[in-house]
Amino acid sequence: MNCAEQDLLLYAVTDRHWLHGRTLHEVVKESLDGGVTFLQLREKDLDEARFLDEAKDIKTLCHAYGVPFLINDNVDIALAVDADGVHVGQSDMEAGDVRAKLGPDKIIGVSAQTVAQALQAEAHGADYLGVGAVFPTGSKADAKEVEWDVLRDICQAVSIPVVAIGGITQENVTELAGTGICGVAVISAIYAQEDIPAAAKNLKNTVKEMITPQ
Repeated sequence: MNCAEQDLLLYAVTDRHWLHGRTLHEVVKESLDGGVTFLQLREKDLDEARFLDEAKDIKTLCHAYGVPFLINDNVDIALAVDADGVHVGQSDMEAGDVRAKLGPDKIIGVSAQTVAQALQAEAHGADYLGVGAVFPTGSKADAKEVEWDVLRDICQAVSIPVVAIGGITQENVTELAGTGICGVAVISAIYAQEDIPAAAKNLKNTVKEMITPQ
């Protein structure tokens, strides 16, 4: 499965912290209704059995909307549910090792914070890069911020798509204009909002406008 730039326009990352008594299925469905184009299931605390059940459910939901479905970090779960791919951090697994396990047709995303990391990930078979944190973020305590010009330099250095991640909101996203990104990855900008479909739709429209050449 190829990772097209337009797929990465509005990349949602799940976080059960924002469920407030609702199911993950419900909130993910609302975000898909709002126009999310790519979805990553991120679970740090679920046991394997529950993670597996959830992954199967969310994969079915995403595919009903024609949206690529990735697993965060857990290559074994991604293989078990035949996810469209996996996203790994710098310290998790080399992109080349992930590719060897997943095969040639899956999407592999890699986190990067420097041009050197970005070039290495591309050389080892990454299909896209997640670069950040571009703004201060509460979802990753150890996330260092990536300056605007570094984000731009990464976009210029690689030939694979780049999405910005970290602390992005409806209010600050236009500050990323001109960097060369093809989309944004967000958690709370969608899932912490009262009206999830509206939040997704508005953010998607803003990002689309921002990255479309004038």
